[in-house]
Amino acid sequence: MPPDTTGTLFLPPQGSTISGSVDSLFHFILVTSTIFFLIIVLGALYFVLRYRKRANTAVQLTSGPTHSTKLELLWTIIPTILVFIVFLWGFKTYLRMHVVPGDALKIKVTAQKWFWSFDYTKSGAKSLNELVVPVGKPVELTMSSTDVIHSFYVPGFRIKMDVLPNRYTVTWFEATNAGVYDLFCAEYCGTGHSEMIGKVRAVGEREFSQWLEASSSSGEGMPLADYGAKLYSSKACVTCHTIDGTVKVGPSFKGLFGTQQVMVDGKRVLVDENYLRESILNPMAKVVAGFQPVMPSFQGLLNDKDIDALVEYIKSLQE
Repeated sequence: MPPDTTGTLFLPPQGSTISGSVDSLFHFILVTSTIFFLIIVLGALYFVLRYRKRANTAVQLTSGPTHSTKLELLWTIIPTILVFIVFLWGFKTYLRMHVVPGDALKIKVTAQKWFWSFDYTKSGAKSLNELVVPVGKPVELTMSSTDVIHSFYVPGFRIKMDVLPNRYTVTWFEATNAGVYDLFCAEYCGTGHSEMIGKVRAVGEREFSQWLEASSSSGEGMPLADYGAKLYSSKACVTCHTIDGTVKVGPSFKGLFGTQQVMVDGKRVLVDENYLRESILNPMAKVVAGFQPVMPSFQGLLNDKDIDALVEYIKSLQE
């Protein structure tokens, strides 16, 4: 059966090899439940109307209900059969979703408030909030969290797996169609939960190889400020910091460099290169008054060149 590229009222278009099995089971349960719902509701409505008390009609006592072995067997055997069908069907699909093929591309996923980071272990490439994968190749995700419980959910692939602190969870998928798929956190993880949104971009093998090569040598041949502007979006700085002066979870970058900021302890700090670097690597060291200490550390997620580029970009936003 060819993959669904249009979606339905309840489900988005199918984007992975497991999508068809999940959708078939979902529709079976939906149709079966709807049929039983109609039988019960319409049957109850019929009996309510058929045997309602009518005006000016004398009340007549009827004999008690009689025992029906056939009826009792019917409403016991049929649901039991349906339960076994759903169990066996679901268990088969569950095994497919949890047994990872041996030739799968391995990617390390780290969740933290409030973004996703992806580490392509063999190539050394890294990305934030965008998972790039090749079409037609199994992809194994080994996931962990640095803070609270998150949940990796891609509706188009029909996969959802909790991401836990202090342990690893594993899921996998194989994209069947090139395109961009939504990635959500499906477990409430704090004030920025609704903004923990990423993308999964499925591309051809050649384009994926080109992306890996470019990501492994990011920023080459670009001015630092321009590379910093690129990192501002790709490394999820945009989630909490604006560049137009408006305030979100953290201070706006516009006009920030060179100013004096008041910290929660009352001290005033000059926003210079050292302060920006420290705030990126150890954000809890100095927290600006009026903001919550919720920024995660980017230690290990950004190299020195990345940090230099972000600092230069922030410096370029002076009013």
